[in-house]
Amino acid sequence: MIFTADQSGERLDAFLARVGQNMSRSGAQKLIAEGNVLLNGKKAKKNDRLEPQDRVDVTIPEPVSVDIVAKEMPLEIVYEDDDVLVINKPKGLVVHPAAGHQDDTLVNGLMYAMGDNLSGINGELRPGIVHRIDKDTSGLLAVAKNDYAHTVLASQLKDHSMARTYQAIVCGSFREDSGTVDAPIGRSPSDRKKMCVTERNSRSAVTHWEVIKRYRGYTHIQCKLETGRTHQIRVHMAHIGHPILGDTVYGHKKKELGQESQCLHAGALCFRHPRDGRPVMVFAPLPDYFKEVIEKLERMENG
Repeated sequence: MIFTADQSGERLDAFLARVGQNMSRSGAQKLIAEGNVLLNGKKAKKNDRLEPQDRVDVTIPEPVSVDIVAKEMPLEIVYEDDDVLVINKPKGLVVHPAAGHQDDTLVNGLMYAMGDNLSGINGELRPGIVHRIDKDTSGLLAVAKNDYAHTVLASQLKDHSMARTYQAIVCGSFREDSGTVDAPIGRSPSDRKKMCVTERNSRSAVTHWEVIKRYRGYTHIQCKLETGRTHQIRVHMAHIGHPILGDTVYGHKKKELGQESQCLHAGALCFRHPRDGRPVMVFAPLPDYFKEVIEKLERMENG
């Protein structure tokens, strides 16, 4: 693929993420690091700055063959047609294979249920996966059955027209009934496994929140994502002093109300169908673990 720079001073990896179809900034950085990007005929570096009319040559390497074990597992499919299916993922299920999780992920289950009827754009490790949610976050996840559907859904993610709504229990009580967190997110300089609000090597991130109900010391909220950064809601809520209940990574370190992982559920997903543009709206009710927390809060409130 050949691209021509149209701005002065833009970083090469940011440029590729902007103009490359289905290419993330981290994906662009990986291509650059592996020597698959040339800038004006010379091997590029990720922090290269571009000038108008600079020529960028990108070589996409052939995928490395990876054997993914198809594994039978219960999958709650809440929507399906010839192009798309939407899964209601339970808490504790990893989305795609990685270190420590090679044959017990959602992808393993999808391979068993769908076989070759999944898109291949994200490579062999992530067939069909358009977007992901954390292992300990429950809720809705869109899966593409073919490359055309994947491309269209990925573009909706990029232009923020795919609407994702979450519910969470957070620590503390909000004074306002609603608000917006507009704060860039990047890797934590002190812990590369964590994300944080930072101006350095970050990307814009916007989360809209609204109070559903206040309890003694906790609040049930709804969050709508305008962007989709890694751990975005968890990082943003911790940043404004209201970490998600049970989030021992970004919030309180000790267990509260029996929760050892974040009380966060992706409950609504809305997108335009890739074939005809009709709106598709899918909802997933609160899972049992979330309802049990609410019951405990109600008892505390009434006790």
